[in-house]
Amino acid sequence: MPAISRMARAETYPSRPVHLIIGYPPGGSADLTARLFGQWLSQRLGQQFVVESRPGGGTNIATQAALRAAPDGYTLFLASPANATNPALFAKLPFNFINDSTPVAGLIRFPDVVDVNLSQPIHSIPELIAYAKANPGKLNFASSGIGSTLHVAGELFKMMTGVDIVHVAYRCGAPALVDLMSGRVQLMFDNVPTSLPYIKAGKLRPLAVTSATRAGVLPDLPTVADFVPGYEASAWYGMVAPKGTPDEIIAKLNRETEAILADRKVKSQLGDLGASLLPGTPADFGKLIADETAKWGKVIK
Repeated sequence: MPAISRMARAETYPSRPVHLIIGYPPGGSADLTARLFGQWLSQRLGQQFVVESRPGGGTNIATQAALRAAPDGYTLFLASPANATNPALFAKLPFNFINDSTPVAGLIRFPDVVDVNLSQPIHSIPELIAYAKANPGKLNFASSGIGSTLHVAGELFKMMTGVDIVHVAYRCGAPALVDLMSGRVQLMFDNVPTSLPYIKAGKLRPLAVTSATRAGVLPDLPTVADFVPGYEASAWYGMVAPKGTPDEIIAKLNRETEAILADRKVKSQLGDLGASLLPGTPADFGKLIADETAKWGKVIK
């Protein structure tokens, strides 16, 4: 009878709208990712997936709200690199992300691109390193906030190259890009999807991508690792649920997400944004979270 009950619960799920919480304001890559996958899951499962934006606290406000929700499959959370960096950034958190969440599915991953202002005499990563070493402390790099992926990508670059460039934190990525194009800051490690329109319009000069391999939307750009062996930084998104969410619901959500990621139109649409897909089991996504938490914890400390 318990087995029959679990099967029935999985078959009828979802019977009402599902809330997908994100820790970022509308308009960014997290919001875009949540809305795209929410729409696709709604079409497949016949219930609306409502995206709830709860920015603030470095995503900790949204994370806490999601992890403390009833573990019934009707509250999900869009996990991001902030959930891997926050354990090292904050001395005390009211939750343990890895222990208090259940991985559902990885969604997408995309690299950053190293952009410079057009007025800078820098056209490659070797030129950037040489210029920074000849002019210590004179180059500023912008980010979307302390501890953001854009920040720690720059800090990892500093550690591995020995350059002295100054971090300038913004509240989000949009004003940072504006100041980069105006020349108030000279450098930025930015997510490919947000920089891509300005690169194509000739308003930013890209030097390299931060992924281990070249990006399909910027095929002519080398990777940072071509010049700094072992360097890698990328943003990623996936879904988690509160700990205790029934296994059969997790399995159903993963199965439907895998079907979405296998769709040719979805692959094409996400590829146009510069994203690569993150298919796999819940355990695969859990391993990625754990690996990223260990990696960035070392950088931050």
